[in-house]
Amino acid sequence: MDSVGWEGDSVVQRYIARERDTHREPRVRITGLMMQYHEVCTRELWFFSRGVDIDRETSNIQRGTHIDETSYEGQRRSFSINGRIVLDMLDSGEVMEVKASSALEAPAKLQLLYYLWYLDEILDIERDGVLAYPAERKREPVELDADSREWVEESIRGVIQTVERDEPPELEKKPYCDSCLYQDICWV
Repeated sequence: MDSVGWEGDSVVQRYIARERDTHREPRVRITGLMMQYHEVCTRELWFFSRGVDIDRETSNIQRGTHIDETSYEGQRRSFSINGRIVLDMLDSGEVMEVKASSALEAPAKLQLLYYLWYLDEILDIERDGVLAYPAERKREPVELDADSREWVEESIRGVIQTVERDEPPELEKKPYCDSCLYQDICWV
């Protein structure tokens, strides 16, 4: 593994170059879920990157999966791209991300923006997005503009920095730690 600094645009430019080159793997395969975890908790991201996965049978996870699988049936198609991102495309061409709740809206928005950024930067496909909360009957249009592009690229640098650490980031008490599925690892 070659050495790449964690600062500046060169990290993002190298990431883009490796993603575009079908014969090379990026140092870190960044998924939408990793972007979401980066926004919520870098410690959670670090555990996830090490294969420490949560119990997918919990009621919250099952509820979210059910809402995702049963909402907007017949109006969207799923695509897996390069093993990195899984998109739901609406018949209108917009990229849709369905969430059970808007409680963690910023991480969900970052995940969707990463999908739009990936399409634009890696595949030269421009799309707009829709963040949907069917249980709340709420939809938010999401657009990749200069500010959101900077947020995504700053987060890419942050994800790479976190994943390449030898040890997990320090504990930091957050309002949602009590409902986090990694809480037993952090606080017991």
